[in-house]
Amino acid sequence: MMTKTRKMALIAILSAISFLLMFFDFPLLPGASFLKIDFSIVPILLGLTMLDLSGAFSILLLRSLLKLILNNQGVNTYIGLPMNFLAVAVFVLAFAWIWKQKKSTSRFWLAGLVGTISLTAVMFLLNYVYAVPLYAKFANFDISQTLGLANYLFAMVLPFNLLEGAIFTLAFWLIYVFLKPTLKNYEK
Repeated sequence: MMTKTRKMALIAILSAISFLLMFFDFPLLPGASFLKIDFSIVPILLGLTMLDLSGAFSILLLRSLLKLILNNQGVNTYIGLPMNFLAVAVFVLAFAWIWKQKKSTSRFWLAGLVGTISLTAVMFLLNYVYAVPLYAKFANFDISQTLGLANYLFAMVLPFNLLEGAIFTLAFWLIYVFLKPTLKNYEK
């Protein structure tokens, strides 16, 4: 049984690691260098494994607040961070509902697939109704005018997020397998 103090310390440590990982982002698609991936989701998924869903969401929330306070990049942060928060949340929910309840390799990969599809759907929708209009209004960057909305959504957002979800799943699998002997002491 993990004490409340130990749980809070673990949340704080994993949040700090997640925040630091946000600094190491890189583009995946040529021609869409503004769509970047980072591995800040891994400590959140580790938090899900070691704690529970509320612990994972606490890590996500703290990581996001640290980003907002300590590494705010203006319009990009104000528009992108809420989208990132929701996309990571649905990805983590897939693992909580499918894999955390009954851990098996097949359920892990199913959670990764459902998480990837969910993340992609959320980002597709949010780009359409939220990001594109806000960037046009507040950043004078109208993607509809420069690339065309359908071209942007189907040639950039869709493949980027599908690839991102697959990479998240694979990265978490590799880290989970590597840390499994240690994690079994914490797993809830």
